[in-house]
Amino acid sequence: MIQAERDDEKAKVSLEEMKKGSDRDTSEDMGRVLEEDDGLPAPGTEERIIAEKKLLRKLDMRLLPTIFVIYIMNYIDRNGITTARLQGLQADLNMNDVQYATLIAVLYASYSPAQIPSNMLLNYVTRPAAYIGICVVAWGLTSLLTGVTVNYSGILACRFFIGLPEAAFYPGAMYLLSRWYTKKELSFRSAVLYAGLLLSNAFGALIAAGILSGMEGKRGIRAWRWLFFVEGAITIFIGLNAMWLLPDYPSNTWWLSKREQRLAQARISEDAGEADKDNAEDSPMKGLKMAILDPIVGLFAIMALVQLLGLSFVSFFPTLTETLGFSTTITLLLAAPPWIFAAVVCCINAWHMDRTGERYFHIAGWWWVVIVGFIIALSTMSTAGRYVSLFMMACGYAGFAMTLVWVSNAVPRPPAKRAAAMAIVNGVGNLGNLIGSFVWKSAWGPEYHQSMIISLCGLVLSSVLSLVIRQMLVKKNKKLDRDERAAMDDANRERVAEAARLEGLTFDQAMERRKGFRYLY
Repeated sequence: MIQAERDDEKAKVSLEEMKKGSDRDTSEDMGRVLEEDDGLPAPGTEERIIAEKKLLRKLDMRLLPTIFVIYIMNYIDRNGITTARLQGLQADLNMNDVQYATLIAVLYASYSPAQIPSNMLLNYVTRPAAYIGICVVAWGLTSLLTGVTVNYSGILACRFFIGLPEAAFYPGAMYLLSRWYTKKELSFRSAVLYAGLLLSNAFGALIAAGILSGMEGKRGIRAWRWLFFVEGAITIFIGLNAMWLLPDYPSNTWWLSKREQRLAQARISEDAGEADKDNAEDSPMKGLKMAILDPIVGLFAIMALVQLLGLSFVSFFPTLTETLGFSTTITLLLAAPPWIFAAVVCCINAWHMDRTGERYFHIAGWWWVVIVGFIIALSTMSTAGRYVSLFMMACGYAGFAMTLVWVSNAVPRPPAKRAAAMAIVNGVGNLGNLIGSFVWKSAWGPEYHQSMIISLCGLVLSSVLSLVIRQMLVKKNKKLDRDERAAMDDANRERVAEAARLEGLTFDQAMERRKGFRYLY
């Protein structure tokens, strides 16, 4: 603390000297003074740009591959039950269709509500890498144990308990990304994360095709049990490695130097004009209260719920592919290409979203593609038409992948509120998957017309709600454009002061920079 105060004093003295007698370029002087003070190069200088690129490259090489692989296993473990069904799981455990639908739904009964306390805890703990890694190991173990169940009660318990540790990952990973990347960098990184989910549907089907076709009866064990044993063991191994591969927060990641830690904090504070940290009074419970009372968070939550109701076909994708009329192995192989295509679309969409800063059309536009896919599937039972519709349906997740990115942009500070808001939106949203578990009834197959009409209506409603959110953010920005004092009034003085310390600025200079903050819509 004493050292920080000395740093502030030295920076302020240097700045005063510059004001009194120097005619040189301000940014060059700032960079020289701060470098002498072992601080950071000034924003916009060549040295600062090089330092940031080096930090991002170091971060990307560890963070992105790790969460990408974890997310692949997250959905493979979650949806293993849908592929196992094709090889006799439902018959072996004597389940009827209602029990199977309940099996799909019960995961979300634990997964959705657990996300809020999990993200609140994640914002509170100092080692998010260890927290996330332990949760990955826990759901891998639960997935493995699914393979030894012998009745409906046993597998129902496994499905319920796998939802608890899984709840920590997606909203937790998205929150962790928001602590490291600026709003113009976050979309593409989030898309890389979500591409893991999309590819998990492809790889999960391919892995399942190999196991289900080649391990039936090995050591007297059914192939669907081997599926859970193999996938669970892989997840446990990945979780153990995630504990040291993932970063913690910018202020305490052990594999970054002190200068890199300070740079990571400074660039995020510069992005919003305030330091990305909670004040002493910003407790997890206060953050939760702030998020609940913010009407835009409630709109995001309802939007996510009806959106995921519209996209709930994901849990039944192998079953929908089976309506094409091929064998189990061919069905699983055909289920992979739509998700590979969707992963590519997701990354391209996010890349363009980062470049333009636009949010609404990059998200809602893909729901409209799904709606067209539903209309095609409602109109024909031809193999070609149905298969094309599956590609279009899978692309809807390119929009959902950006939902929490938009939440992060719309609710930037304090971190305690942002963590709670992201968990609320994703937790409430996944109730749409729970409802959707009962929408895709086998009795409505193979056409599933009723299921598609319900899902289509959900996507229309989510489009309307997202348009309302967009207009609310437009109105907020117009207010900031009309009255620069509004940006100053909304600022938190403690976080602005911390941003000034990190950048080596005076408080007044930091407040002036805060005026440039705008919401993305």
